[in-house]
Amino acid sequence: MHIAEGYLPPVQAAAWFAVSAPFVVHGSRALVRQVRRDPESKLLLGAAGAFTFALSALKIPSVTGSCSHPTGTGLGAVLFRPPLMSVLGGIVLLFQAVLLAHGGLTTLGANIFSMAIVGPWVAYGVFVLARRLGGSLEVGIFLAAGLGNLATYCVTSVQLALAFPDPATGLLGAVAKFGGIFAVTQIPLAISEGLLSVLVIRLLARISGDDLRRLGVLRPKTVEVPA
Repeated sequence: MHIAEGYLPPVQAAAWFAVSAPFVVHGSRALVRQVRRDPESKLLLGAAGAFTFALSALKIPSVTGSCSHPTGTGLGAVLFRPPLMSVLGGIVLLFQAVLLAHGGLTTLGANIFSMAIVGPWVAYGVFVLARRLGGSLEVGIFLAAGLGNLATYCVTSVQLALAFPDPATGLLGAVAKFGGIFAVTQIPLAISEGLLSVLVIRLLARISGDDLRRLGVLRPKTVEVPA
């Protein structure tokens, strides 16, 4: 993730912008609807964005032209659904490219697609499946954050492989090479992000339980009927 400035061929960089743009536009509309429908969620929205910014700013050099780090988008996807994270994640990546030199402007579309689109959708899908199968909130959050993180880096491996296919084994060989290098740092980072997200959701459940119920993350309280 955070593919560096100028690292992708111009045609591919433009293509990733074109692929990501509809998701960001849809997410922007969803964000406006969310704020209008539930103004009290603004604080939690800001916290989700700050969580993503803080985690994804922790950069560990990995593959040449990229780096490894937690993403922080899984928790936000569970709280507010994936469309909103395409916007929050995009804003985070833009600020990091401009202020921290993490990633770049020409590669912003590719980075948004992997971290702010694919990662959140995988995380949300995993969370919903885990809960329907009877998993606890903590198990759902752990799997969502961890697998959403890994999905981001699987996509990044494909993006880098498309730009730099292996001369001998082609695209598939390049995907395996980039993915294998990422795995060394990314698997423990994904586990760590899952555990941290569990701690955060427990804290939110204690101090903002009503907000989580309103968002559908926590199940409604059962009302005891007197006998």
